Amino acid sequence: MGNSAPLVGQLVDNRYQVTGFLARGGMATVYLATDTRLDRVVALKVMHPHLAGDPGFVARFQREARSAARLSHPHVVGVFDQGDADGQVYLAMEYIPGRTLRDVLDEYGPLTLEQALVLLDPVLEALNAAHSAGLVHRDIKPENVLISDDGRVKVADFGLARAVASSESTQTAGMIIGTVTYLSPEQVERGDADARSDIYSTGILLFEMITGRAPHSGESPLAIAYQHVNADVPAPTSIQADLPREADALVISATKRDPDLRYQSAQDFLADIRRIQTSLPAPRPFVDIRDTLVVSRDRQGVNPESNRESPDNRTGQDFIPQHFPDRKPRKNFFLTAIAVLISVAIAGFAGWWLAAGPGTYIPAPNLVGQTFEQAEKELTGTEFTLSETEPAYSETVPSGVIIATEPAPGDGIRPNGTINATISQGPERYLVPDVKGKSPEIATTAISAANLVVGGRVEAFDNNIPSGLVAKTEPKIGSELKPGTVVDLVISKGPRPVEIPRVVGEKIKVVESQLNDLGLLINRSNVFSEVVPKNTVISIKPKVGTTVNSGTSVDLVISKGPPPVTVPNLVDMPRRKAIAELQKLGLRVNVQVGEVAPLNRVISQSPAAGTELPKGSTVTIRII
Repeated sequence: MGNSAPLVGQLVDNRYQVTGFLARGGMATVYLATDTRLDRVVALKVMHPHLAGDPGFVARFQREARSAARLSHPHVVGVFDQGDADGQVYLAMEYIPGRTLRDVLDEYGPLTLEQALVLLDPVLEALNAAHSAGLVHRDIKPENVLISDDGRVKVADFGLARAVASSESTQTAGMIIGTVTYLSPEQVERGDADARSDIYSTGILLFEMITGRAPHSGESPLAIAYQHVNADVPAPTSIQADLPREADALVISATKRDPDLRYQSAQDFLADIRRIQTSLPAPRPFVDIRDTLVVSRDRQGVNPESNRESPDNRTGQDFIPQHFPDRKPRKNFFLTAIAVLISVAIAGFAGWWLAAGPGTYIPAPNLVGQTFEQAEKELTGTEFTLSETEPAYSETVPSGVIIATEPAPGDGIRPNGTINATISQGPERYLVPDVKGKSPEIATTAISAANLVVGGRVEAFDNNIPSGLVAKTEPKIGSELKPGTVVDLVISKGPRPVEIPRVVGEKIKVVESQLNDLGLLINRSNVFSEVVPKNTVISIKPKVGTTVNSGTSVDLVISKGPPPVTVPNLVDMPRRKAIAELQKLGLRVNVQVGEVAPLNRVISQSPAAGTELPKGSTVTIRII
């Protein structure tokens, strides 16, 4: 084994006796080992030293391992134990004798859609179980799909990608970029991952299984990552034309760049796979493929047995000319004379037919590329008749223009013959029917009737469409599409549930923006308040923390500030009393005194008596 398997023969953590080397990857070396405590064979994954020496990685690794260990499913590689001993961070897992999906693809090349779906079904079952338990894989790829010798399919390495992502070691960057072929756009852009990210990676996996190549390629991992973010995954039939159209629907529905437009759960993806499987032929086992290749080689003569000499291929004296009897010369002379006379007669008749008789033909004119009216004008002065045949669609010739003629340009036609013109209808396009508010079954029928193909179904919240009905389509309703284009259905989940936020004491402009973002409608009422500042929320109903549907109306009570006060009549009132009256009402006083004020009484006031003012306003009085 050399240095690539240094632990073979050693006892790890006083428990795991390493008996053999299995594989080496970017983050760990995998050994075959025996658990001496439980007497069972395990696969022991030992992290590389640069990871084991990273405290951030070790802590996250231990947490992710504990989460993965709680996941028990027939299609998930079981995690038995994890530990850290003598600088060796390890994971003890279920040992699966067999090979990876990568090995299968390398050996057989592209699989049929039927074969691919048989392998993908248990992968999605595993993901569905993991997502239900709150665990996201983050690194679905052929190397992490194991196929046992008895045909079981299992998914390995749940959570390890997240543990590596938390590592502070610069050497881990290459591991994440190394699997960029399968990363979702949100993982590339923001490092975010949820169940829909695994669905995207599984869609890429399906694309590779049935086409034999990844959808995006580039000179560097960053170039591939850029394509995930900025380019749609192509339809598999654009690479492998003989694939069923259903393959396009599955891949496109799983790999939408916007996570909200993909399958929202592994169960949704799995349901479409099983629905499509009912319409496909039974998959051929992989051994049949191998046998077919052998038969093909035999038929092409590669098999030495097929090169045995046939009696019909013999050479030698059995068929040399000397063994045939001589012909009689006299009989040959009369036969030759008769043949010459017949040839002369035929030649004469043919000359008459072509030169002056009904067989006279001239080259047909070239009318292709003209409108019917233009072609008629060109034929003016000739004896040709122009006739219009059944129109045809064309991706390249504009509507109303001649695509082809019969006879074709340059072909022979009698001088008074008829030219049949095929007129273009333009590109063949069909409108996505208006299926908004319809049941998925009715929508499917309408879309199929429009010569389009129903793709996957995804769910989304919608404030206007009841749950279970079609909210919209992708491409949108009314789009003009080529026949056979895949149309996805977005099924309403009803209004989005939202929680009434804490808004009391906040300014109304801020609160309105917040409630509008949640899709809530606002009913306002305004009241005076001695204690709450103007334009500030006093109360909200339903109360804070209540869960309601998006589109629900909420009642806001807004402060208008303190109530206004009425300015009293102060004229002829003593100065001191007038000031006291105004201060008692919460108003400010501006006193203007003349040069002589013998009476010390109010002679005038501004504003006038009876005027309503907000508290804190100023009233001016003039004293004489």
